[in-house]
Amino acid sequence: MALGAGLFAGRAMADEAGAKPVLTLGLLTDVHYADKETRGSRYYRDSLAKGREAAAFFKEKKPSAMICLGDVIDEAETVEEEIKYLKTITEALDESGIPRHHVLGNHCVATLTKEEFFEHGGQQVKQGYYSVDLNGVHLVILDACYNKKMEAYGRNNFQWSDANIPPVELAWLKKDLAGTDLPVVVFAHQRLDLEPEVNYAVKQSPKVRKILEVCGKVQAVFQGHSHKNELHEVEGIPYCTLKAMVEGEGEENSGYSLLEVFADGSLKLKGFRKQVDRDLGKK
Repeated sequence: MALGAGLFAGRAMADEAGAKPVLTLGLLTDVHYADKETRGSRYYRDSLAKGREAAAFFKEKKPSAMICLGDVIDEAETVEEEIKYLKTITEALDESGIPRHHVLGNHCVATLTKEEFFEHGGQQVKQGYYSVDLNGVHLVILDACYNKKMEAYGRNNFQWSDANIPPVELAWLKKDLAGTDLPVVVFAHQRLDLEPEVNYAVKQSPKVRKILEVCGKVQAVFQGHSHKNELHEVEGIPYCTLKAMVEGEGEENSGYSLLEVFADGSLKLKGFRKQVDRDLGKK
């Protein structure tokens, strides 16, 4: 069955039946919080208030978890300053009282190492790629923060356009997906729907997509990095790129969302502020 068509049909049935989601997640991406001057359309300091607004919203709506799809901070000149940024924004997000999961973005580990990010960011899981089951849904967190030498990002040893998933992670992904019978939702920072020559893409994107397609259980992929609302379907799998929180002045230009997963396999993304709604798989 083509997953996209099935998701949309399922979503329609869920709406007609008035079904409640089996899992709700709070999503946000590209917060880029930093205590520094605005650059272009990036209002770094405004991301603190935007993050607090999203946290208050999630506190009210009570999703099962919050997933930050990368670049929760922007880079600083020193490790100490970058740690301060990280503690400030994660403490603000924790006002929600909702468990946090992080996809690593290139700015998360610009000056910091991954180990420092995990230590000071209050991570639920202290590793870059992993999976977790919530309410009968298998969630997969991917980590493409490796340079072309397959070295982990950290201490400014990379270019933002050179994102890689090493062979050991690809092997893990294949094994992880084979080991679950649950519906799967995948989260990444750098984009998996674009071809390797595109700056925003993971260089191994065709290999990753093939693993997801062969699995036959992946219902959607959510990603950030390019800062804009976008949706592509590749071989029946929707790849949904979310709006960056940092873009634009004030809370009115923020973006965050609730992702609802239903028992019939359908998904609905409810966007707030500048994040658009999505009925995934809609033709």
